Amino acid sequence: MLKIAHRGAKAYEPENTLQAFQKALDLNSDGIELDVHLSSDGYLIVIHDETIDRTTNGKGLVNDFTLAELKSFLIDGKYQIPTLNEVFDLVNKKCFINIELKGLETAPKVVSLIEEYISEKDWKYEHFIISSFDWNMLEETSKLNPNISIGVLTEENIDTALAFAEKIKAKAIHPDFNLLNEENVHQIQEKGFLVLPWTVNSEEDIQKVKSYQVNGIISDNPDKI
Repeated sequence: MLKIAHRGAKAYEPENTLQAFQKALDLNSDGIELDVHLSSDGYLIVIHDETIDRTTNGKGLVNDFTLAELKSFLIDGKYQIPTLNEVFDLVNKKCFINIELKGLETAPKVVSLIEEYISEKDWKYEHFIISSFDWNMLEETSKLNPNISIGVLTEENIDTALAFAEKIKAKAIHPDFNLLNEENVHQIQEKGFLVLPWTVNSEEDIQKVKSYQVNGIISDNPDKI
């Protein structure tokens, strides 16, 4: 069962920082999950929210700042917001990377960066999976490069997600774990998709979801899986 560290090992280090991703590697995670937006000058920025308000000492929309400006704000008073390139370089093929597209226009940039690391740095397509709640972005990704694995995120309806996954030939369904039971997990897998639920943190929930025989679990504490 794949252990996927949500925003890095978020239970132990500030989310979506290089420190959280290093902790995930130290805990032998099979994968890390992260979120991307674009800076005003077109860089892929690893941050969950549309604004920097919650996680840094600054305020404002991620899209309104240049990379240099974003680097001047601090997380927990000491950590910088990383770029996607920096995370790729840190991970260096030690695990796979689940990139959740959050910001508009992120799909072409992410696809381009993945292609660059595959052609120039000997990475493989299996090192990457792209997910999003915005299924238009997933469709765009699939059209740009059908070799990149897609994970269909849903917090509402398994059947709708399954139909869309079939349409774009996705690799996985990433459901809110509360939507799952033994029966629908089996149904998804029978259709050829991996089941990678989020965000499963308590011991009780982890054991329950494991009993459904999912393919992997996205968690703030991957060491508990």
